[in-house]
Amino acid sequence: MLKFIGKRLIQMTFLFFLFLSLVFFLLQAQPGDITAQFLDPTIPAENRAIIAERLGLDGSVWTQWWNYVTNFITGNLGVSFQQYPRSVIDVIAERIPRTLFLFTFATLFAYVLGFSLGKRLAWRRGGFSEHSVTISGVLLYTVFYPWFAIIMILIFSSGLGWFPINGFLTPELWRNAPFTGNEVFNQLLLSLGIAAVIFSGTMWFARRQDERSTARLVRWVGYGSALGLFVLFWLTKAEMRPFALNIVHHAILPIVTLSLIAFAGTMLLTRGAMLETLKEDYILTAQAKGVPEKDIRDKHAARNALLPVVTSFVLGLAFIIGGGVVTETVFSWPGMGSLLLTATVAEDVPVATGALAFIGILALLAHLLVDILYAVLDPRIRIQDAS
Repeated sequence: MLKFIGKRLIQMTFLFFLFLSLVFFLLQAQPGDITAQFLDPTIPAENRAIIAERLGLDGSVWTQWWNYVTNFITGNLGVSFQQYPRSVIDVIAERIPRTLFLFTFATLFAYVLGFSLGKRLAWRRGGFSEHSVTISGVLLYTVFYPWFAIIMILIFSSGLGWFPINGFLTPELWRNAPFTGNEVFNQLLLSLGIAAVIFSGTMWFARRQDERSTARLVRWVGYGSALGLFVLFWLTKAEMRPFALNIVHHAILPIVTLSLIAFAGTMLLTRGAMLETLKEDYILTAQAKGVPEKDIRDKHAARNALLPVVTSFVLGLAFIIGGGVVTETVFSWPGMGSLLLTATVAEDVPVATGALAFIGILALLAHLLVDILYAVLDPRIRIQDAS
């Protein structure tokens, strides 16, 4: 396995720099003169040359490409043309947590609910509930997403007034706030991260218990501890709590909208994979042996049906930035998606290249993680690799 991972890392490094070069030249090939946009044509020529050199716009395209690649290796992604002199790393570091927060929660909710419901629909197929839920899933899966997001805003924000129409926070509330939005948001991420670690550890430990009663006790203790620590964390931060709730209030509607769309695809994928798995001989053998139905469904059929779902889940996380362009534009959420769109339109090449490079890194790591998870979830792949 280590030898395999080492080979893949070498391949990934080569592919990444090929991808980085392709992105750079594609952005350079955009119509329009970048220097005319970011350099004042009325200033003297010598001053213009100095500014162009500071922005890295002097020299040929090949010289700029070589400088960018060599600087990228050292972790220097340049400075933003629009937000000069802020570095690209600083701009991305401010935006990426917001996108990860939004899409990670939406993806987790969608996949957990979609997988649980999909396997039950396949196991109890043929009834009214199975048909109605499947039809609803198909409608959600095929709906035009920007239209659906606008309809959600019209119903739940403009109509019912349950959620803010758009934005990351309410400016009136934050006008005299003793904290910045990033400070509160980072504390929110910290508390959620602690709870997520405890939650994940509880799931892992509970699955290793042979007795159902012991596993159930482990889950109750672990989940209760995660929730208790999260509540205790915010009880100690009374002054910051209203501002954190304001950010969460703004995030609920985009998370729900994303979850509904992603849930439909996951549910249909799980249902189809389960239906194929239930035709296998080992399922019939387990039924003939009198194995309880819940064990056949969850431990035999659902585990193999999980493989394509895991692939879709991991790869979906890798492209959250690209998928965030529409969502963050509709909901005015200041994340990486809206940053990528703004930088591309304004020809802010360093920021656009840095954002796309981050997508490339996530995509390559996701493919590697999928291969490793397949070896963990499917013993046949592990045996084949070992032989």
